Amino acid sequence: MSKSGSKIDRREDADPKRGEHEYGDVQFADPTNKKYPIDTAEHVRAAWSYINHKDNAAKYDADEVETIKSRIKRAAPKHGIEIAED
Repeated sequence: MSKSGSKIDRREDADPKRGEHEYGDVQFADPTNKKYPIDTAEHVRAAWSYINHKDNAAKYDADEVETIKSRIKRAAPKHGIEIAED
């Protein structure tokens, strides 16, 4: 198993080009699949909300979910957002 900050596998159901097209060249909590942009306060809030939906989290391994959550939590203070621990 990988640790936080590790690689996230490419998802068959995700189109990284779509994410880049929608959001531009921004930082993503899942940069492999260009999911969960964390470049603005609005995106950080949305990313946190979405990754905490069971159906979205189910598309990843548990360690990948932890990596994504960790990246969102690291980005939050940069945008004045406080995220409570789960």
